Amino acid sequence: MPELHLNTQAVHAGYEPEKQFGSVSQPLILTTTFERENGVPREHIYTRNENPNRISLETKLAILEGGADAIAFASGQAAAFAVFQAVLEPGAHVLIPDDCYHGIRTLFAQVYQGWQINCEEVDMSVVSHVADAIRPETKLIWIETPTNPKLKIFDIQGIAKVATDKGIPVACDNTWATPFFQRPFELGVDIVMHSTTKYFGGHSDILGGAVILREKGTIAARIRAIQGTGGGVPSPFDCWLLNRSLATFPLRMPVHSSNAQALAQFLHHQAAIERVYYPGLPTHPNHEVAKTQMQGGFGGMLSIEVKGGMEKAIELAENLQIFTHATSLGGVESLIEHRRSAEGLHPRSPDNLLRVSVGIEFVGDLIRDFEQALARL
Repeated sequence: MPELHLNTQAVHAGYEPEKQFGSVSQPLILTTTFERENGVPREHIYTRNENPNRISLETKLAILEGGADAIAFASGQAAAFAVFQAVLEPGAHVLIPDDCYHGIRTLFAQVYQGWQINCEEVDMSVVSHVADAIRPETKLIWIETPTNPKLKIFDIQGIAKVATDKGIPVACDNTWATPFFQRPFELGVDIVMHSTTKYFGGHSDILGGAVILREKGTIAARIRAIQGTGGGVPSPFDCWLLNRSLATFPLRMPVHSSNAQALAQFLHHQAAIERVYYPGLPTHPNHEVAKTQMQGGFGGMLSIEVKGGMEKAIELAENLQIFTHATSLGGVESLIEHRRSAEGLHPRSPDNLLRVSVGIEFVGDLIRDFEQALARL
């Protein structure tokens, strides 16, 4: 059979009707432990180590991203944490973007403080900046593109080549782009991380994460061992629900993207908006790179800076009627967030920045919602 399309894989990968009842819909297996025969484990032993719903999910995630192995976690942070534990060592040097999810910076600033890891932030929108920052003790390059919240775009293939020449693994947070728009393994990345809470879940009702590996090998085995020992596993129900959500993932993504493109273009021309961050706009500094490595769209996320500072930004968010002012992203419903307020003790985002997760509602309604909200400023 020829290789199946992403839409088909999202429905069928990882599960065939089970033998006992021939159930077309995957059953939810909530048991924590499994029967042994004559003291010997059958297929499974204990749900912390593996569970049929999790195995099915991991199989599907690996296929969708084009990897050889996938490991599902209880959250995106747990997934990132496991990568760092598997790859780094005390005294190591790691490169991260100067604009990235604040939780990654927090992990290095607080959790890994005792490891004496040197975490260096780099503007990775220029590949030579990455090359210049590498040291003999550099053990990992962590990229995120588009970045959170300023949607910087990095040349993944260029960074991966620099890293490969030095024998350094590259991990890419592909949460915002998803494999629908961006295929990091095809561009030379070694590890892909997702917060499956976001577009894979798609309905703001699942917390989860995943690490996907280009190859089965030492790093994959270490990450799985770290997970099994540390216990950062998703519940069978979360795996079952995520598997169900993935079936519609390829259908949702084009709508997220086309809505975001239209909204970004509208906001770009509004007098009250100081700046729009969206890689689909020709004004984005790395628009040409985005066109090369993001296929079929530029994703459903954008950020804006509002004239008048924090007060006007929050006022705009509160004026909106369809967009909900809430943290998180990737759901079918549109959300908006004053990002600096959500970044904890050491915020980095400009105080007038609003992060927008564009849902799958009718785009005309979303634009009209911004029109009325802007008119009330």
